[in-house]
Order: sequence, then C-alpha cells, then structure tokens
Amino acid sequence: MSTAEDPTRLAQSTQDQEGSIVNKFGYKQDLKRSLHFFALFGVSFSIISITTGIFLSFGVAMSYFGPASIWEWLIVGAGQLLVALVVAELGTRIPLAGYAYQWSARLVSSTYGWFVGFFGLLYMTVGGGAIFLLVGTPLLLSEFGIDHPSGHLILSVTIIIMMVPLLLNIVSVQLASKVNSAAVITEIIGTVVFGILLMVLWGIKSKPSPYGWGILANTTATTHNAMWYSIVLAAILGAYTLVGFELAADLAEEALDARKNVPKAVLIAVGASVVLGFVALIGFSVAIPSIKAIESTNLPLLAIANYWLPGWVVKLFIAFVIFSIFSISVVGTAAQARLVYSMARDNMLPFSAAFKKVHHTTQTPIVALLVFGAINVAFTIFGYTQKNSFDTLVGATAIIPFIIYFMITIAYAYKRKALEAIPGSFNLGSYAKPVIAIVLVWTVAMILSLSLPSSFRLADAIVVGSTVLSLAWYLIALRKRISQGEAGVRPIEEYPLAEA
Repeated sequence: MSTAEDPTRLAQSTQDQEGSIVNKFGYKQDLKRSLHFFALFGVSFSIISITTGIFLSFGVAMSYFGPASIWEWLIVGAGQLLVALVVAELGTRIPLAGYAYQWSARLVSSTYGWFVGFFGLLYMTVGGGAIFLLVGTPLLLSEFGIDHPSGHLILSVTIIIMMVPLLLNIVSVQLASKVNSAAVITEIIGTVVFGILLMVLWGIKSKPSPYGWGILANTTATTHNAMWYSIVLAAILGAYTLVGFELAADLAEEALDARKNVPKAVLIAVGASVVLGFVALIGFSVAIPSIKAIESTNLPLLAIANYWLPGWVVKLFIAFVIFSIFSISVVGTAAQARLVYSMARDNMLPFSAAFKKVHHTTQTPIVALLVFGAINVAFTIFGYTQKNSFDTLVGATAIIPFIIYFMITIAYAYKRKALEAIPGSFNLGSYAKPVIAIVLVWTVAMILSLSLPSSFRLADAIVVGSTVLSLAWYLIALRKRISQGEAGVRPIEEYPLAEA
C-alpha cells in the first residue's frame, strides 16, 4: 500500500513535514503533535468564552449604556474579525509556539519581540486566576449552599482550583484539549440555549414583563454620564470577551496540519462567538424583568435567570458557567507555558535553560508550567488585596490584548510586502492593506477607550509598571545577550517560507 493510501503513514508523513518546518526555523520538534482542528477550535472558542465574558461584563455595559449596549457587541465583533484575519495569515507564515513573540521578533527584531512577548505573558498571568476570584469561586460556593463566603475563603478555594488546570497540563496536552472540546458544548448551552429559552419564556409571557422589543434600544443608563462616554465604555462587553482567540496559534507546534487548521480554527471561533454571543444577548436582554433591579446587581444574568427559571435550572446554568470558566484556565495555562517555552529556547528569559525543558514522557514544559503557575497565584493574591479587585483585574485583562494586537499588526505591516505567499495557505491577498490599516485604527481606538474609566486607573498602572520591569530586564541583561548573538532569532527574510 502506498503512503497516499495508508492513513497512518500519511499522517506520519504530514507530521514529518511539519517537524521540518520547525527545524527550518532553527528548532527541534520537542512538543508532541496531536491536536486536530476541533481541538484547536476548542482552544480559541473556549478562551474567548462568550459564557464567561457575557456573564461577567453584561452588568458593566448595562450600567453605562443600558440594554442598547448589546449592539456594540456587533461593532467590536466586526473589529475583532479583522484582527483575526491578520492573526490567521500570520499563523500560516510563522507556525511556531510563542505566536506574538515569534511573529514580532522575526518580522521586526528580537528586541521588539521581547516586549510583545512580555505583554503576552502579562495578559495570561493577570487573567490566570482573576475570573475564578471574581466569579467562578463565588458561584461554585453558592452551588454548595455557601451564599455569603468570606473573602479569605474565596481566595483559598480559588488557589486550590487553580492547581487543577496546572496538573492537567502537566500530565497531558491531549487531556487538557479534551476539557476544551467539552467546553465548546457547555459554552453553547450556557449562553445560546439559555438565552433562547429565556426569550421563549418572555415571548409566551410565562411571567409578567413590562418591556417589549423596544428594550433593545433603551439607553436609560446614559443619564449618569455624557453620551459619548457611555457609548465608549459600554464596549467593554465585547472588548473583554472577544479576545484571546490567537492562543490557538500558540499551540501551532502541537497542531496537525498547522498551516491549515490554525487559521481555520481562529476564524471560525471568532465568527461563531460573535453570532452565538449576540443571539444570547438578545435573549437575556428582552427577558430583563426590571432595568433598575438589574442595574443594582453585580450579576444581572443570574438575576434574570432567577426570575424566569426554576431553582434547579438556574443551578444547572451556574454549573455551565463554572465549567466554562474552568476551561479558560485550562487553555490559558497551556498557552502561557508554550509562550514561556518559546521565549526560553531563544534565551530571552531569566533561567531560560530551565524553562525550555520538555519532559521526555509527557512532552510538556513542566518547569514553565510550575513556575508561572506560582506567579499566577501571586497575581491573584495581589488582585484580591486591591480595594476594587473587579476593575483592576478586568481592566488589565481587557486592555492588554489590544496592545498585543496593535504591536503584531504594526510588525506585519512593516514586513508583509517582503514576504512570499505560501501556496495553499490562507492569504489575504489584495485585501491585506485595507485590513491591516483598519486593524491599526481599531486597536488604537480600543486602547484609548479602555484607558478612559477612572476605575481602571490601577489596571493602567499595572500595565505601565510591568512595562518598566520588562525594560529593566532588557537593559540589565537581555540587550547584551541579543547583541552578542546569545539570545533572540534571525529575521524572517532568512527563511524560505514557501518551501518550509
């Protein structure tokens, strides 16, 4: 039987070809290739997590712009789809673990790549335990009848829970991917199914409801702020949620047929999240029993569900939300470790020799997982100690992705024209220039918008302070390493991409 006829030999041949791509970029294929399209889609879709994002930020958007804020979801969705196009094309050109760091370092310079990679690590570190601390753990405790837990109990349980995704990723990336694949189902049930169910109950008037479809245009919340300010800040609903999809590219060295499956996974995940999320938002919005009552609670979706649904169904809804939050932690932990591994093998980090080690049995970067797992816990404790932990952690995890998107798009705009197209791979072609131009304007607008809220000032300070730390490491040690050829990568022009 020929290779073309034998699926096993064909798969091995494909893996050998992809391993040769990694070799041509100057690396060995240390990580195990086992992730199919659906696993990669699960990574992007579950890290976006429309269930978690909407559950956490719906109330914030409501407080600024009222129910009409859901229309901004479509605006943010359109902008993020354009960002996804850039990410998809970059994922075909440079299919390596470390995504944003690798892209930026090879397109511009190792110095530039260091700062982009640092922001990637900062995003994953700040967000690591934030969602559990703010929402996941309190919801989990409520499922066990603990409705008013102390702050210390919430923090303690959060830290314990954070160990589970860490262990899953240490044992096997395939095991972690199974969790993310299951999360695709819980995401759809946790938002779309429940949103449609509430819309149906509202439609058949199973309980009194004072609003009609006109509630979708209600902007009563703007009486507290200037209209432009309310509109800008209500964008947090989509801006906080529709990010992170590029992390599928961070697993490119573990993906089967990466140049085909990574861009497809990214684009489908973003498109599905925009559409399904908007359907859910319509359902939750029309089912609002009282705007004033909803604006006065921190978790309006739970209040809406409690009004329309029996207690056991609400508990089921909460269970789906908790699992979705858990899956974010699983995929975030995996992506963070791959970024650390990628930067360490180029000697860009302190203790790079330890961070780049891959365990021979599990084929996972265990040291990177353990050390940054501890750092994630430290950031979670820091967030807990702040007076307004919600605004601090949400603000930081909202603005950092857009800084990364801006920096990688600038890098691609700088070098794309000099890069040859790769036959059979995703390519923007003549649309590249307008797409890149719009993405640059879009990301700058979002960075400015997310810097506006006074309640996000500490989040801004975290970004600035962390940038100072990254600059200090660069000046103290990394600059010398790079200048002496002991760290960093060679420019993209030295690699024949079409042949790789």
